Amino acid sequence: MFSSLFELMGMMFLLILSGFLLRKKNIITAAGKKCLTDIILYAILPCNIIKAFSQDMGDNFWMKFMQVLIIAVVAQFLSLLIASFGYRKIADGERQVYQYGTVCSNSGFMGNPLAEGVFGDIGLLYASVFLIPQRIVMWTAGVSYFQKGDHKADLYKKVLLHPCMIATYIGMIIMVFRIQLPVVLDSTIRSVSNCCTAMTMMYIGTILVDVDVKTLLNKRQIYFAILRLIVIPLAVFAVCRICGINPLVMGVAVLLSATPAGSTTSLLAAKYGADEVAAAKSVVFTTLLSVITIPIWSTILLSFL
Repeated sequence: MFSSLFELMGMMFLLILSGFLLRKKNIITAAGKKCLTDIILYAILPCNIIKAFSQDMGDNFWMKFMQVLIIAVVAQFLSLLIASFGYRKIADGERQVYQYGTVCSNSGFMGNPLAEGVFGDIGLLYASVFLIPQRIVMWTAGVSYFQKGDHKADLYKKVLLHPCMIATYIGMIIMVFRIQLPVVLDSTIRSVSNCCTAMTMMYIGTILVDVDVKTLLNKRQIYFAILRLIVIPLAVFAVCRICGINPLVMGVAVLLSATPAGSTTSLLAAKYGADEVAAAKSVVFTTLLSVITIPIWSTILLSFL
């Protein structure tokens, strides 16, 4: 099992490197990078979510479903607390970047392929459930760090109509009513879903090109990385152990909590006039460190199965 884990992380590293080189050589242009983002968000991740909900649920699924959902809510609450109190001494503009990056990790992109690779198909299903609260928080509290206007109706609409949320609704209907999709449709969804790991890891590689690695290290970035990659997953791990949560549920919850800052951090910082340089650095720095921290967390979590 552990050799499979390191093979997975090695594959992900090579995919990230491929995306980096393709962007560096301008084979993937800036416009192509945006197109890649849209393909992942509007096609690949939704198919990945539907695939997750289409599989056999196994025994006691609904109890585990509620465990995942409750732990996901707890994880978001802990992240919101850290975001509220952890960056008070950092200047306005840069502070919002770290707050958003604390609340909104890159688990929306990395979570599904990671959970599927480490824990199998059932891990993918739990990951899809775990991400529901984060997707809600991302487009409400997360955006509010940057956007100070009164646009709650627009934010709620964006949450409810986000393609990954729509895929979740469809998946829930399939799961609850045990709907068997037509073979052609099921094969198409699975074929697109199978692109998830490769496309998401290559996309992450493209964002590494935009920042000078020599400027990444400073006290604030290190502090943020410790909170994002160690403190938050450790807090989720502690809650799960204290509450006696199922080891597989705990594994998915902690692993997704240990993912780096969300790539949308840079996009929103640029859009709303925050410190986009600090945003890009936070995404790149935590992504690079996660190549080390995620295998460590995965090894710890697999030891409980």
